[in-house]
Amino acid sequence: MTLDEILGLAPVVPVLVVEDVAHAIPLGRALVAGGLKALEVTLRTPAALEVIAAMAEIEGAVVGAGTVLNQQDWRAAAAAGARFVVSPGLFDGAGPDGPTPLLPGVATATELMDGLSRGLTRFKLFPANVAGGTMALKAFASPFPTARFCPTGGIDAANAADYLALPNVICVGGSWVAPADAVRAGEWDRITRIARVAASLARAG
Repeated sequence: MTLDEILGLAPVVPVLVVEDVAHAIPLGRALVAGGLKALEVTLRTPAALEVIAAMAEIEGAVVGAGTVLNQQDWRAAAAAGARFVVSPGLFDGAGPDGPTPLLPGVATATELMDGLSRGLTRFKLFPANVAGGTMALKAFASPFPTARFCPTGGIDAANAADYLALPNVICVGGSWVAPADAVRAGEWDRITRIARVAASLARAG
Protein backbone atom coordinates (compact mmCIF):
# COMPACT_ATOMS: atom_id res chain seq x y z
CA MET A 1 0.00 0.00 0.00
CA THR A 2 1.09 3.57 -0.61
CA LEU A 3 1.37 6.00 2.28
CA ASP A 4 -1.69 7.88 1.01
CA GLU A 5 -3.69 4.66 0.98
CA ILE A 6 -2.59 3.84 4.52
CA LEU A 7 -3.28 7.30 5.92
CA GLY A 8 -6.60 7.36 4.08
CA LEU A 9 -7.92 4.27 5.86
CA ALA A 10 -9.40 6.31 8.72
CA PRO A 11 -9.32 9.88 10.01
CA VAL A 12 -7.32 8.86 13.09
CA VAL A 13 -4.14 6.80 13.39
CA PRO A 14 -3.84 5.44 16.94
CA VAL A 15 -0.43 6.16 18.47
CA LEU A 16 0.24 3.20 20.74
CA VAL A 17 2.75 2.66 23.53
CA VAL A 18 2.38 -1.04 24.38
CA GLU A 19 4.29 -2.42 27.35
CA ASP A 20 3.00 -5.99 27.27
CA VAL A 21 2.98 -8.11 24.11
CA ALA A 22 -0.03 -9.97 25.55
CA HIS A 23 -2.07 -6.83 24.89
CA ALA A 24 -1.11 -6.66 21.22
CA ILE A 25 -3.77 -8.89 19.70
CA PRO A 26 -6.80 -7.79 21.78
CA LEU A 27 -5.84 -4.11 21.47
CA GLY A 28 -5.32 -4.32 17.73
CA ARG A 29 -8.57 -6.22 17.23
CA ALA A 30 -10.48 -3.69 19.35
CA LEU A 31 -9.20 -0.77 17.29
CA VAL A 32 -9.84 -2.48 13.94
CA ALA A 33 -13.34 -3.42 15.10
CA GLY A 34 -13.95 0.26 15.77
CA GLY A 35 -12.85 1.20 12.26
CA LEU A 36 -9.24 2.27 12.90
CA LYS A 37 -7.08 0.03 10.73
CA ALA A 38 -3.75 1.89 10.46
CA LEU A 39 -2.01 1.37 13.81
CA GLU A 40 1.21 3.08 14.86
CA VAL A 41 3.13 1.11 17.49
CA THR A 42 5.83 3.35 18.89
CA LEU A 43 9.32 1.96 19.46
CA ARG A 44 9.31 3.21 23.04
CA THR A 45 9.14 -0.10 24.89
CA PRO A 46 11.24 -3.27 24.85
CA ALA A 47 8.17 -5.17 23.59
CA ALA A 48 7.50 -2.89 20.60
CA LEU A 49 8.90 -5.08 17.82
CA GLU A 50 7.15 -8.15 19.21
CA VAL A 51 3.93 -6.16 19.41
CA ILE A 52 4.29 -5.11 15.77
CA ALA A 53 4.87 -8.72 14.72
CA ALA A 54 1.79 -9.87 16.63
CA MET A 55 -0.49 -7.09 15.40
CA ALA A 56 0.65 -7.64 11.82
CA GLU A 57 -1.23 -10.95 11.88
CA ILE A 58 -4.58 -9.30 12.68
CA GLU A 59 -7.00 -9.37 9.78
CA GLY A 60 -7.70 -5.84 8.54
CA ALA A 61 -4.85 -4.21 10.45
CA VAL A 62 -2.13 -2.20 8.73
CA VAL A 63 0.57 -1.93 11.38
CA GLY A 64 3.32 0.65 11.39
CA ALA A 65 6.14 1.66 13.70
CA GLY A 66 6.48 5.05 15.35
CA THR A 67 9.41 6.79 17.02
CA VAL A 68 11.70 5.58 14.24
CA LEU A 69 14.90 7.58 14.76
CA ASN A 70 17.31 6.17 12.18
CA GLN A 71 17.74 3.72 9.33
CA GLN A 72 18.47 0.87 11.75
CA ASP A 73 15.09 1.39 13.42
CA TRP A 74 13.48 1.56 9.97
CA ARG A 75 14.94 -1.78 8.90
CA ALA A 76 14.14 -3.47 12.21
CA ALA A 77 10.52 -2.28 12.08
CA ALA A 78 10.09 -3.52 8.53
CA ALA A 79 11.59 -6.88 9.44
CA ALA A 80 9.09 -7.17 12.30
CA GLY A 81 6.19 -6.65 9.92
CA ALA A 82 5.63 -2.88 9.93
CA ARG A 83 4.08 -1.68 6.66
CA PHE A 84 4.90 1.98 7.28
CA VAL A 85 7.05 3.94 9.71
CA VAL A 86 6.67 7.29 11.43
CA SER A 87 9.53 9.45 12.68
CA PRO A 88 9.49 12.54 14.90
CA GLY A 89 11.94 14.20 12.50
CA LEU A 90 14.10 13.89 9.39
CA PHE A 91 16.94 11.50 10.13
CA ASP A 92 19.98 10.81 7.96
CA GLY A 93 18.85 8.88 4.90
CA ALA A 94 15.16 9.66 5.35
CA GLY A 95 13.48 9.75 1.96
CA PRO A 96 11.00 8.03 -0.34
CA ASP A 97 13.27 5.03 -0.94
CA GLY A 98 13.34 2.58 1.92
CA PRO A 99 11.94 -0.71 3.16
CA THR A 100 8.51 0.82 3.84
CA PRO A 101 6.74 4.16 3.29
CA LEU A 102 8.01 6.82 5.70
CA LEU A 103 6.06 9.61 7.40
CA PRO A 104 8.64 12.00 8.91
CA GLY A 105 7.93 14.74 11.41
CA VAL A 106 8.46 18.44 10.79
CA ALA A 107 7.85 21.45 12.99
CA THR A 108 9.08 24.38 10.88
CA ALA A 109 9.06 25.65 7.31
CA THR A 110 12.80 24.94 7.05
CA GLU A 111 12.32 21.31 8.04
CA LEU A 112 9.41 21.02 5.62
CA MET A 113 11.56 22.39 2.79
CA ASP A 114 14.27 19.88 3.71
CA GLY A 115 11.76 17.06 3.48
CA LEU A 116 10.39 18.27 0.16
CA SER A 117 13.93 18.49 -1.24
CA ARG A 118 14.36 14.79 -0.41
CA GLY A 119 11.32 13.88 -2.50
CA LEU A 120 8.89 13.54 0.41
CA THR A 121 5.43 15.13 0.33
CA ARG A 122 3.67 13.61 3.34
CA PHE A 123 4.63 14.74 6.83
CA LYS A 124 3.72 14.53 10.48
CA LEU A 125 3.44 17.98 12.05
CA PHE A 126 5.01 17.27 15.41
CA PRO A 127 4.50 18.21 18.12
CA ALA A 128 1.41 19.79 16.59
CA ASN A 129 0.24 21.64 19.68
CA VAL A 130 3.69 23.22 20.16
CA ALA A 131 4.48 23.80 16.48
CA GLY A 132 1.52 26.08 15.87
CA GLY A 133 -1.33 23.62 15.47
CA THR A 134 -4.03 24.46 12.95
CA MET A 135 -2.64 27.96 12.41
CA ALA A 136 0.72 26.53 11.28
CA LEU A 137 -0.99 24.12 8.90
CA LYS A 138 -3.06 26.94 7.40
CA ALA A 139 0.12 28.98 6.95
CA PHE A 140 1.91 26.05 5.25
CA ALA A 141 -0.91 25.47 2.75
CA SER A 142 -0.14 28.28 0.30
CA PRO A 143 3.68 28.12 0.00
CA PHE A 144 3.74 24.31 0.17
CA PRO A 145 0.75 23.13 -1.90
CA THR A 146 2.09 19.60 -2.44
CA ALA A 147 2.57 18.86 1.25
CA ARG A 148 -0.10 17.06 3.23
CA PHE A 149 -0.05 16.21 6.89
CA CYS A 150 -0.91 13.85 9.70
CA PRO A 151 -0.52 16.15 12.72
CA THR A 152 0.31 14.44 16.01
CA GLY A 153 0.99 15.70 19.52
CA GLY A 154 -1.63 17.25 21.78
CA ILE A 155 -4.50 16.08 19.60
CA ASP A 156 -7.52 14.56 21.31
CA ALA A 157 -11.25 14.03 20.94
CA ALA A 158 -11.89 17.72 21.67
CA ASN A 159 -9.74 19.22 18.91
CA ALA A 160 -9.27 16.47 16.29
CA ALA A 161 -12.14 17.82 14.17
CA ASP A 162 -10.44 21.24 13.93
CA TYR A 163 -7.40 19.63 12.30
CA LEU A 164 -9.42 17.31 10.07
CA ALA A 165 -11.35 20.28 8.67
CA LEU A 166 -8.17 21.52 6.96
CA PRO A 167 -7.73 20.50 3.30
CA ASN A 168 -4.01 19.73 3.72
CA VAL A 169 -4.66 17.28 6.58
CA ILE A 170 -5.15 13.64 5.60
CA CYS A 171 -5.64 12.32 9.11
CA VAL A 172 -4.47 12.91 12.67
CA GLY A 173 -2.48 10.79 15.08
CA GLY A 174 -3.44 10.42 18.71
CA SER A 175 -3.20 8.22 21.77
CA TRP A 176 -6.62 9.09 23.22
CA VAL A 177 -8.28 6.22 21.33
CA ALA A 178 -6.43 3.66 23.46
CA PRO A 179 -6.36 5.03 27.03
CA ALA A 180 -3.62 3.47 29.12
CA ASP A 181 -6.01 2.57 31.93
CA ALA A 182 -8.33 0.78 29.50
CA VAL A 183 -5.42 -1.20 28.06
CA ARG A 184 -4.17 -2.21 31.51
CA ALA A 185 -7.68 -3.27 32.56
CA GLY A 186 -8.38 -5.11 29.32
CA GLU A 187 -11.41 -2.95 28.57
CA TRP A 188 -11.39 -3.79 24.87
CA ASP A 189 -15.06 -3.00 24.30
CA ARG A 190 -14.46 0.48 25.69
CA ILE A 191 -11.58 0.98 23.27
CA THR A 192 -13.74 -0.19 20.37
CA ARG A 193 -16.41 2.35 21.32
CA ILE A 194 -13.84 5.17 21.44
CA ALA A 195 -12.37 4.03 18.13
CA ARG A 196 -15.80 3.97 16.49
CA VAL A 197 -16.38 7.61 17.41
CA ALA A 198 -12.93 8.56 16.11
CA ALA A 199 -13.49 6.66 12.86
CA SER A 200 -16.69 8.61 12.24
CA LEU A 201 -14.97 12.02 12.26
CA ALA A 202 -15.34 13.95 9.02
CA ARG A 203 -12.31 15.20 7.14
CA ALA A 204 -11.75 17.69 4.38
CA GLY A 205 -8.36 16.44 3.22
